[in-house]
Amino acid sequence: MRPTYLEVNLPQLRKNLEAIRAHVAPAKVMPMIKANAYGHGVDGVAPFIEPYVDCLGVALVEEGIHLRDLGIRKPILVAGGALPEQIPLFLEYDLILTASSAELLSAADAAAQSANVKLTVHLKIDTGMERVGAHYYEAEAFLEQSLKCKHVLIEGIYTHFANSEDPRLTHARQQLERFQEVLRFYEKRSLPTPIRHMANSAAILQFPESHMDMVRPGVMFYGVYPVDVEHSVDIAPVLAWKSHVAFSKITLPGHPVSYGSLWQSEVPTRIVTIPCGYGDGYFRRMTNKAQVIINGNKYPQVGRICMDQFMVNVGDDEVQVGDEVILLGNGITAYDLAEWMGTNEYEVMTSISARVPRVYRNE
Repeated sequence: MRPTYLEVNLPQLRKNLEAIRAHVAPAKVMPMIKANAYGHGVDGVAPFIEPYVDCLGVALVEEGIHLRDLGIRKPILVAGGALPEQIPLFLEYDLILTASSAELLSAADAAAQSANVKLTVHLKIDTGMERVGAHYYEAEAFLEQSLKCKHVLIEGIYTHFANSEDPRLTHARQQLERFQEVLRFYEKRSLPTPIRHMANSAAILQFPESHMDMVRPGVMFYGVYPVDVEHSVDIAPVLAWKSHVAFSKITLPGHPVSYGSLWQSEVPTRIVTIPCGYGDGYFRRMTNKAQVIINGNKYPQVGRICMDQFMVNVGDDEVQVGDEVILLGNGITAYDLAEWMGTNEYEVMTSISARVPRVYRNE
């Protein structure tokens, strides 16, 4: 196996899920496993976690199809935008469609009628994200239309927070109020309300009023707290990114390291090469900022990060070829990499390339 790999702790993933479930009970839990399970590897995560979840969420119909091909039988909500020509795939693979417009809902009803089946649908309401969904102030006509659709099952209705990480929750509360007003449509008509959901990771942690009938944990499912949000649920990271030293040498003063000659030492120093680079998601913009752990010690990355390799200055320490290198985990957090990359913890994990093998620990 390649000496650079991700180690995924599956028992900790289940512990995270159980902690979330206990926190939001009696609400259902729908983990989001889009973007290759936030970089953790959906092929290992989905089959392991399926017995313990109510349903699963993805962003793309292709992601839902892949889950079915893996043998996943639990309900799968495709939360991203879909085109009318993709609707037959929802029927073929028994996927839940997010109906985000009147036009898409009509197309879904017509496609289901032609196929002589019922298509399960969740209605999407835009309460302040301005991404997809029927605007809250136009939702009544959308919901009226849904009642006339005889070939779709309106199982759920949901919205998405734009600012649930803000501790003041000002905008989040406004979105909740707007969503609750939309939901009064059913109460006024003495109709059963579909499954209501809106809480993402930050809202799960700090906005219990939004938990409703189901929650959608994303980054927190994998043990990472959204920045600046209270740690009200006991979770822990699931992922460790590891490599091994591939080359070790003494570099003399006046001999710059890597492309562009951006770094050189003023004294003789040991430089070790790690077989990982920006082609793996170890971003080039971390050059001369990142740190790694080798033999329990932190060392600086030096010189331009290459596509497949980068270098580390270990000073006078006797670091050998084959020594384990920690890139993420065990003292280096997703927040650290996010700071060095100039991004957030979500992009750190989802950017780890598919060419990095995932190793699943189940003990």
